[in-house]
Amino acid sequence: MLTPSPQTFRGSCLCGAVHYQIRSRPKALSHCHCRQCRKSHGAAFASYGSVLRENLQVVRGVEAIKSYQSSEAVSRQFCLHCGSSLFWSRQQGEFADWISVALGTLDTTFTTEKQKHVEVTSKAPWFDIKDQWPQQP
Repeated sequence: MLTPSPQTFRGSCLCGAVHYQIRSRPKALSHCHCRQCRKSHGAAFASYGSVLRENLQVVRGVEAIKSYQSSEAVSRQFCLHCGSSLFWSRQQGEFADWISVALGTLDTTFTTEKQKHVEVTSKAPWFDIKDQWPQQP
């Protein structure tokens, strides 16, 4: 079990079956507009922050997590009971040691100034980006 520290963040799914904690502040906060993220979240975009895999621990409900291979390189995890999107990660390559956490599932509050929109060429045509964060194709 991870020992809570000042940098421990907690999260859970909508129904509370899955609880997790991360031992570091999420990095690379992004709002992804790709079709898969939009479908997975049922929204205009999905907001994620990344942490090293070794800093993530599911503390309750590991049996309630279902994995879905959304592409050859990407696996997404969600709650079997309520459908909450929880994590996504790459199985190989440069970022295989990292896992992205759906920021909406965090129960611990945090703020950050550094965020970005990614995959904006795939964004929903009905959504206009009107904030100050950078946009990457």
